Amino acid sequence: MSTNQHIQHLPLTPLLHPWIKELIGHPELLLSAIEEHGSPINVHSLAPFGENIQAYQEVFQKFGLKYKIFFARKANKCIVFPLAASKQGQGADTASFRELKQCLDAGIAPKDLILTAAVKNRQLLELAVEHQITVVLDNMDEWDLLQQIVRDKQKEITVNVRLGSFHFEGKTLPTRFGFTSEEAFLFIQKIRKEEPLLRFSGLHFHLNGYSVEQRVTAIEQSLELIDRLYEQGINTESLDIGGGFLMNYLSDKFEWENFHRELKRAVLDEREPITYQNDALGMIKLNNQLYGEPTVYPYYNELHKTDFLKSILTSISSTQQQPLFELLRKRNIELRMEPGRSLLDQCGITVAKVAFRKKDSDGNWLFGLEMNRTQLRSSSADFLLDPIHIPQTENLENTDYCEGYLVGSYCLEQELILKRKLAFSQFPQVGDLLIFPNTAGYMMHFFESEAHLFELAKNLVVVGNVLYFCDGLKI
Repeated sequence: MSTNQHIQHLPLTPLLHPWIKELIGHPELLLSAIEEHGSPINVHSLAPFGENIQAYQEVFQKFGLKYKIFFARKANKCIVFPLAASKQGQGADTASFRELKQCLDAGIAPKDLILTAAVKNRQLLELAVEHQITVVLDNMDEWDLLQQIVRDKQKEITVNVRLGSFHFEGKTLPTRFGFTSEEAFLFIQKIRKEEPLLRFSGLHFHLNGYSVEQRVTAIEQSLELIDRLYEQGINTESLDIGGGFLMNYLSDKFEWENFHRELKRAVLDEREPITYQNDALGMIKLNNQLYGEPTVYPYYNELHKTDFLKSILTSISSTQQQPLFELLRKRNIELRMEPGRSLLDQCGITVAKVAFRKKDSDGNWLFGLEMNRTQLRSSSADFLLDPIHIPQTENLENTDYCEGYLVGSYCLEQELILKRKLAFSQFPQVGDLLIFPNTAGYMMHFFESEAHLFELAKNLVVVGNVLYFCDGLKI
């Protein structure tokens, strides 16, 4: 039963893929999996992943563009996703030695892999060179090290050059990554002149945030550099625009806007708190004034996924007065992208067992789960979706509506699974399950830790009505 069915509560109703609804209808499968693997578990489905790839492919095909989609592995560590991407003719973006080696060991072709790691040491670059994986260069020290390795091994490798410091609305977009356009122009000529074993093939960028306008500007400035290089006899085959494609988690715009409105009222003491100890979720209260906005992912979006991509491609260039897709097509550029979260939309749930019920010193109900906060955490200040309560048995003694907070296993005062107050139409019992929907993208693995020597959550894949343990390269 959902936790969002009472008028006192501020619901944030999640969108649910049919496979999730089907699994919720068979709680015995989840209870059995918890018994076998412990709590929490992460359950994945490959069906939405394939649907999401296909939806992006259809956009590129509609505009007649050459393209390649690289799944950002860092968003979820399960090898089944890059394998599924490669089977659909796409690839994986890898950001560490283990990410890259696992993909190679799984049989993914080197042409379907790219290396974008923020730190590339010798071990990682030697692996890339050995298998001739395209490397995205971010700084001159990487260039020096890669040059040493290819000369030692006498192996050729393809490189892309990462761009940054784009100009937008009279300012430079701040970044710690990449070369300026002028630096890249000189560097790419240097590659061609000084190292025959390194072949430049494309440009790459990844922007922080979710602005369509900034991505349009970055593509325009990348195309300007591509044209400058062409005048020097250097052909650019691809432009990789990274990730950050918005997705939508929630079913109701009013619920999203109402939560934000009521959160601000609560922090200003105009109503009872709706977060634990009236947490402002990143806003600052000073002299009874609120500054900033909650530092949370925009969980409700009307422009998301394929519509987000379409908006970029159909934007008119301010300098050439043509849509971007036409400018890319005329130059025969392969447009690449590296989505993580949006490809994992609806691909996973996290399930945890209730361990205890108690009240804190302020009289708030706390429901302890057999999990810790790192197992449901991203850079967002809170995960703003209603979980789904699965009682083991109908509680005939106490069916009253109640509100409370979910807490976890770490011995910290701030060990909240969710900071938001939740409502339950049936008082949770020890052994009940809580399902957190749509957690495959970043929420499961990105910050997960093993403090207290707790084991990491087990990862399962659902196929039909069977849950398979996902261990290494096998389902």
